[in-house]
Amino acid sequence: MREQNEIKTIFIGTPEFAVPTFMSLVKDDFFDIQAVVTQPDKKVNRKQTLTPPPIKIKAQENNIRVYQPEKISDFQLPASPNRSEPIADFDLAVVISYGQIIPKKILNILKYGSINVHGSLLPRYRGAACIQAPILNGDKESGITIIKMDAGLDTGPILAQNKIKLDTEETASSLHDKLSKLSAQILPKAIKDYVKEKIKPIPQDKTKATYVRELKKEDGRIDWKKPAVKIERMVRAFNPWPGVFTQVKSKKLKVESIKFLEVEHKILKVNKYKIGELFLDNNKLAVQCGRDALVIKKLQLAGKKPMSAEEFLRGHKNLVGQILK
Repeated sequence: MREQNEIKTIFIGTPEFAVPTFMSLVKDDFFDIQAVVTQPDKKVNRKQTLTPPPIKIKAQENNIRVYQPEKISDFQLPASPNRSEPIADFDLAVVISYGQIIPKKILNILKYGSINVHGSLLPRYRGAACIQAPILNGDKESGITIIKMDAGLDTGPILAQNKIKLDTEETASSLHDKLSKLSAQILPKAIKDYVKEKIKPIPQDKTKATYVRELKKEDGRIDWKKPAVKIERMVRAFNPWPGVFTQVKSKKLKVESIKFLEVEHKILKVNKYKIGELFLDNNKLAVQCGRDALVIKKLQLAGKKPMSAEEFLRGHKNLVGQILK
């Protein structure tokens, strides 16, 4: 039996990160999810297979209408007999990792506005790379922030916030999954408390705000002059995207790109080699950084399959002593 005060909801989101929270709302009788807005299907992999977003798949499995506008600013619902703006038939919009700026016509017209789930502890790390940033900066914690959206980028007042501790070997991939599950756990209650006026939105402290832009492939290029501790964080923060890479010049490999998929978390207190030089430490492959060194556990040559450092050495031991660029 559905609750009498169920709210008509439109869900706006795209990737796998949003799926657990979407399903938590679908299963909760307080929410009547009548439509989903998500990104258009995209071609993926080498075969360029046209693939629907994860949210579209889940919506269709639950017989929920799906809209996929190229630009949400051009998005229009079918005509409504009750309103000139059919979007106003909804009480609430829930936005998670949609990938576009939500226009004012959606933000301002709904009874309860638009609620957004953000993967960091706002006001720190507003912007796209909010999951990677705390790992990259060596933070001890991260979390989920739920805000009532306004016209700014992640600037809206806070409804709820939950923290989690970061493991010393946390990757963006593992943190992504933890935050996705946490969002599903806390969002339904936060919205109910807001709708029932048990909580009020609290403005963010603008003086503590920072922004993190969307990552690009080139952001993964390693600068070996940096301390080993920062490069180790980078390897974890950029796993799986954009990954970290370097180049080595040799007669055998010419100019070869190498991805570092995994390094030992424990920093090697060695500072006697040239910066970027590959060397062996107790038969383990290591590289000298600007301060201290890293032991490589897993890597991948361009166009090749991932391999352990031991496998790499069996085929490329002549690269020991080469300088990574």
